[in-house]
Amino acid sequence: MSHAISITRALRGAVLAVLVAGCTSSPAGNGDSAGRTAADGESFAMQPGESVTLSDDSTLRYVDVKSDSRCMPGLQCIHAGNAVVAFELRRTGGGVQSFELNSPDQPQSRDMGSLRVTLQSLAFGVTPRAQLKVERIN
Repeated sequence: MSHAISITRALRGAVLAVLVAGCTSSPAGNGDSAGRTAADGESFAMQPGESVTLSDDSTLRYVDVKSDSRCMPGLQCIHAGNAVVAFELRRTGGGVQSFELNSPDQPQSRDMGSLRVTLQSLAFGVTPRAQLKVERIN
C-alpha cells in the first residue's frame, strides 16, 4: 500500500511541476520578441509567432508551419519530405507581404524587394524553431 501512495505522490509532484512550468514560461507564438533585431547577413532563430526587426526597419514575423511531411529523425523514409513555413514581412510604410518558404530540401529563399529571406533549417516538434538569414540583395 505504501508503494501505491509514493507513486501517487510522485505523480502529483510531476503534475504540479508541469503546471508551474506552464505558468512561468511564455507560450510559443505570443510574439514576445519586442526590440529584437537582426543585422544584414546574420543567422538567427525564431519560434512561431515571434517577430524580428530587420536593418531596413521592416519587421519579419514567423507565422506558422502550414504543412510538414518531412521524415522524422531516426526513421527510415522513402522520401525526405518538405515543410512549408509561413511568414509576414511588414514594411516601414505599412504594407504587409505574406509569403512561404520550404524546408531546406527544396528552394528555401525568397526575394522581397531589396531583401532575401532564407530558411536555413527547421527543427521538428509542435512549435519548430526556424533558423533564418536575411541579407540585402540591391
